[in-house]
Amino acid sequence: MKKYIAQNSKQLICSLMIFCSLIFMQTITNIANATVISSVKPIGFITEAIASGVTDNDILLPDNASPHTYYLKPSDLAKLKSAELVVWVGEDMEAFMPTILKNIDKQKQIELMAVPEIKSLLRTSHDDHEDDHSHDEVNQDHHGEYDEHIWLSPKIAKIIAQSIHDRLVTLYPDKSILIDENLNEFIIKLTETEQNIAKKLITVQNRGYFVFHDAYGYFEAQFGLKKLGSFTINPAVQPGVQKVYAIQQELKEHQAVCVFREPQFSPAVIEKLVSGTDVRIGELNPLGTSITPSKGAYLQFLTNLTQQLLDCLDKN
Repeated sequence: MKKYIAQNSKQLICSLMIFCSLIFMQTITNIANATVISSVKPIGFITEAIASGVTDNDILLPDNASPHTYYLKPSDLAKLKSAELVVWVGEDMEAFMPTILKNIDKQKQIELMAVPEIKSLLRTSHDDHEDDHSHDEVNQDHHGEYDEHIWLSPKIAKIIAQSIHDRLVTLYPDKSILIDENLNEFIIKLTETEQNIAKKLITVQNRGYFVFHDAYGYFEAQFGLKKLGSFTINPAVQPGVQKVYAIQQELKEHQAVCVFREPQFSPAVIEKLVSGTDVRIGELNPLGTSITPSKGAYLQFLTNLTQQLLDCLDKN
């Protein structure tokens, strides 16, 4: 009897192990066949619009991280290796990506900076600063020859969407009709959003401002905004007296209306910089960290950015 129970127990354990292994393998297979990974949130917004109802999507970069300084975790590596498609900007933006992506099939990734239609629309670092009148300690944010904040260009966003569409049609030919519909809907709604933004921002085109992160060149160029310059300040270090004075002189000299901070900057630091001036403080979020990924998230991202600009610039 004991021998019979022991044999049955072994058979039961063996069956359970096989069952668990099958579930695990199926889970891995599902992940590999169903996941698109985007490097940063705004790219993920565009991906979600095109892949909605087609496949699961995920975003690599956490909300509290910078694409310039992020280090991949083991779980990130697992996501990238199991993904069917990885969408990223370029090595000057996501410095953490190239090494791991060398081991991933080129057909399973889209490097957006390498897309020919996007390359023809890229702005150089010099383009962003043609009209700047700021000193040596400003305007040193870009890491390469080109401005890689390409998601802030609605024109480029349409090309990104087309690139994702084309690859998804190849991966999921049985869902090509839905992918086509998603792309058409995205293009139509984005065009409408561009028109609405242009109407809203025309009233503030002559109001100068400074930013703390030189990320908005594409958006500013498309909608005719008057950025005066950008300040390079380490969010973790309090600026010294001389730097504070130099920034205050810049603001007064160029009659800036606003200074736009970002979520990582302490309000106390910004208040110190504008003390003694009439400059207002606004906030811009170039990564859309407060927005939940959804089919309409990219449109919400652009709309929020527009409203953030208006909240500070459009005050009498």
